[in-house]
Amino acid sequence: MLRGYLCGMCGYDREGSPIWWDVIGPVDPKGLFLSASKQDFIKSKIRDCEILQKECELQSERLGRHVEAITMIYDCDGLGLKHLWKPAIETYGEILTMFEDNYPEGLKRLFVIKAPKLFPVAYNLIKHFLSEITRNKIIILGANWQEVLLNYIDPEQLPAAYGGKLTDPDGDPRCRNKIHYAGPVPASYFVRESVKVDYEQCLTVSRGSSQQLEYEILFPGCVLRWQFSSDGADIGFGVFMKGKMGQRQNASQMQEVVPSQRYNTHLVPEDGSLTCSEPGICECRTARQGDIRDHT
Repeated sequence: MLRGYLCGMCGYDREGSPIWWDVIGPVDPKGLFLSASKQDFIKSKIRDCEILQKECELQSERLGRHVEAITMIYDCDGLGLKHLWKPAIETYGEILTMFEDNYPEGLKRLFVIKAPKLFPVAYNLIKHFLSEITRNKIIILGANWQEVLLNYIDPEQLPAAYGGKLTDPDGDPRCRNKIHYAGPVPASYFVRESVKVDYEQCLTVSRGSSQQLEYEILFPGCVLRWQFSSDGADIGFGVFMKGKMGQRQNASQMQEVVPSQRYNTHLVPEDGSLTCSEPGICECRTARQGDIRDHT
């Protein structure tokens, strides 16, 4: 199942190296994790690495010179908070570690194109898995990304949708016979109802009570994540910004950054995240009964 939802090899750069494409935006992390195990993902990536290594060997024979590394292109158009889901980041970190340990010379360069404002946040979450050598191979392109790609890739080897001339036999400019653009995973593929997430802090809110958790946001771009569920009744949740740690305030005295509302989570857990735009103190409020804005 994973082969139809992740990545693909398409074309060769001007030096003859295979090009591997990762189209991030359409990927459905939760759907994939409900349909396959973490080990399935890792095995899938090992298989991809072996395929690329074999292709380098074939290219060496075809060209009569040594080809040992690949070019990667990450299309980050549509990168969003759903891609920063904790199980996905953790698994991707393990995959990067595996790649560094077993294929340290397998990457020639990695182009990042169409990077949104959220990209620095995503990159900060995974860059510590990468060696300095690998980080130096990452090239983040701006608005002129097509022009830059054509400096490294012949137009005949670059999909038409990305500024080249390459198409599938049926004329598809996105070359979907080779590049998998993913999309929502049908529920019929799911093999489990939920994915266990190990968060750094957990609490239990008893019936009729409320709880508050404080987090210090040290710099812009920090990501706050949460997941909660109930054993029957609904639950209220909201996030507020306030002046200092330990300061007890009514909701009306704080800035509401995630609107307070009630969630029916006894069937499906509610999870989400917030990218903080400025430093400060975030207070997460939950209540099993009544309006959380009434609690102090």
